[in-house]
Amino acid sequence: MDTVSLALALRREAATTNERRALVIAGERERGYDLLESVLDALSVGITETTLVGPDDRLRCEQVAQTGADELLGTTRELLVLDAHADLQPNALGMVVGAVDGGGLLILLTPPLEEWPDRRGRFSESMAVPPASLADVTGRFVGRVVETLRAHRGIAIVDANSETIVDDGLVEPAPPQPRASEPATPLERRARAESPMCFPTAAYEACLTDDQADAVAAMESLFEPGRAVVLEANRGRGKSSAAGIAAGCFAFEGSDVLVTAPAARNATELFARTREIIDSLERERPNSEPAVDATRDGLDVRTAAGGRVKFRGPDAAVRTIRRGGECPDRAAAFDPDIVVVDEAAALPVSTLEGFLEADRVAFATTIHGYEGAGRGFSVRFRDRLEEASHEVVDLSMTDPIRYAAGDPLEVWSFRALGLDARPPVAQLVDDATPDRARYRALEPSALLADESLLREAFGLLVQAHYRTEPNDLARLLDAPNLAARALTVEGHVVSVALLASEGGLGRETRTEMYEGGRVRGNLLPDVLASQLRDEDAGEPSGLRVIRIATHHAARSRGLGSALLERIRGEFGGEVDWLGTAFGATPGLLEFWGDNGFGAVHVSTTKNAASGEHSAFMLVPTSERGRELADRHAARFVRRLPAFVSDSLADLDPDVIRAVLRTVDASPSLALSDHEWRIVAGAAYGPGQFDVDPGPFRELVCHGLVGGSTPTDLAAADERLLVARVLQGREWESVAELLEYHSASQCRRALGDALIPLVDAYGTDPALEVRDQFS
Repeated sequence: MDTVSLALALRREAATTNERRALVIAGERERGYDLLESVLDALSVGITETTLVGPDDRLRCEQVAQTGADELLGTTRELLVLDAHADLQPNALGMVVGAVDGGGLLILLTPPLEEWPDRRGRFSESMAVPPASLADVTGRFVGRVVETLRAHRGIAIVDANSETIVDDGLVEPAPPQPRASEPATPLERRARAESPMCFPTAAYEACLTDDQADAVAAMESLFEPGRAVVLEANRGRGKSSAAGIAAGCFAFEGSDVLVTAPAARNATELFARTREIIDSLERERPNSEPAVDATRDGLDVRTAAGGRVKFRGPDAAVRTIRRGGECPDRAAAFDPDIVVVDEAAALPVSTLEGFLEADRVAFATTIHGYEGAGRGFSVRFRDRLEEASHEVVDLSMTDPIRYAAGDPLEVWSFRALGLDARPPVAQLVDDATPDRARYRALEPSALLADESLLREAFGLLVQAHYRTEPNDLARLLDAPNLAARALTVEGHVVSVALLASEGGLGRETRTEMYEGGRVRGNLLPDVLASQLRDEDAGEPSGLRVIRIATHHAARSRGLGSALLERIRGEFGGEVDWLGTAFGATPGLLEFWGDNGFGAVHVSTTKNAASGEHSAFMLVPTSERGRELADRHAARFVRRLPAFVSDSLADLDPDVIRAVLRTVDASPSLALSDHEWRIVAGAAYGPGQFDVDPGPFRELVCHGLVGGSTPTDLAAADERLLVARVLQGREWESVAELLEYHSASQCRRALGDALIPLVDAYGTDPALEVRDQFS
């Protein structure tokens, strides 16, 4: 059998089983393309169903770079070619595999497999973090890919240099056995449900699995106001199609549906199902007309009843919701009844929050993180959704539609990319305590040798953090600046931390960073040098905690803190500081503060993925580290009054309170006698904050920074002091935010909140005013 015959056999087998197959053409690049051309000539696959993912436009079909592979989200192809000679981006590999349709073929063009792990491409270069070089980057991840390609069923390997078949990859599945009786259809199963059916029966006749019928039924809840639906699934389960069927049914009844996704092409599948169901329903009406596509790309579908399904990009969609349909261009005005967000996991949390302003909204999201945004939806946005006023309907879809269950490519990609990584089951760690836990290094070689250890450690990082993705698996195995440490109980990972070496940079690199040059992998030194103008910040060496996660069954027992203590004990003599940077929330700030980390900066803008301002924190482990931390804590305190009232004016007061408590510095308090009388007059007498906010801000900063806050200052008072005095919010805004009955009540409450601060820190002039009005 030659390569062309093998490709035809793989395609026939894939079509017969509704599975997918892979063909690896390994060898010299030009010889690989020669073989590929022969294969493509023999396969009866249309140009529009073929995509080349690689650096060059070598074929007569669509071509995208690996860095643009996210364009394939929400789309399918019969044939996908990935050219991995110059580079392999793990996220892109996941996206490419996810876009291959049932019966389709994935072709990988690679260097000779025995040489591939020694090649270095663009992704490897991204891991060459100063002071390390490209020579320090290993090829373990590619070695893992090669090993799994050789081991998994349904994957053929051809040596392009010798044109020999190393493995034909043919599974030769047994023919399906006839069923004794036909199973119930999705429509029949839906008809048996207790809840009445709101959508037409044609909607359920269009469903291919029970899961999909359940998803369409869940979307029926959007007939009621104040509802949110979440459809969650791995790829190929039909969630976009289910959303499209539901959108078509709503439009058929006359409702307007706004659809959004990361890009228009990501919504192709959804709109295809929308048009199909509308056409089917319209045919049942007498004298009806088919659905009308109002745009050339088919992303604005109108129905005879006046309903509409229209696409808008994420930012435009949020603006549409907030404007209530208003638009400067009256012809473009659109006021949707329902909003559908497809590929929600690929959108920033801050954008997702905007969709919660819609009364009725549905989110279709992929569980695993090769969208490129990781698990922002699952880890961070879920909290926002639970806090919103919507009644939430959740549905998880497990039955594959685009390809059969047990599809070889899905099984292979999940293992190779860690997409099926899971923490240990709760019963194995539910009695874990710091005393019982063993501290251990997770060396890459040990992780590769122990698949269970790798799955547990990486699975814990995936489930606990919103940005863990396949690229991170490669970094864990190959990046010279990364290390992992864990606590285990009877061999099972219960807490894990991912660490990055930073700093220790030479003068030339530090100057480059200070002048705005991009120096990879040195986040904390970069912020301190380029933004906060400290040219020497990159000289001390440090260790940044990128991720830390504890198993959900063993939280609140001190395991995370115990892990940090052990890390500090191991590395304290080797580095000058430990640090971290994360999306700031009160709970996380308290955790890090309790473990000795002090805030030195808060980002002026929100992180696109988390939707939160990032907090940057340090704990020194040497005298050089102490000098660095003290220097920046003192500078942070000095700029706090102006900083909080400007860049952080809209930040949650509880976040600011938590930040202030962690700052390891003592702000000055040098009010004049006159200023003390102004402050004390507002606390005890008829004085007013508005006449001179400056001294009030200095006093509040002094009182809330560090651990010196008066014990009789209540949390509600602290919020008020932050919102009005430090952030400078208007009285009416503060009253609404903190639920005071009126602005006048808010003013009176501010005076009461100042009393503990004046009592604790006031000098004689302030105390004289107090005595005067007491």
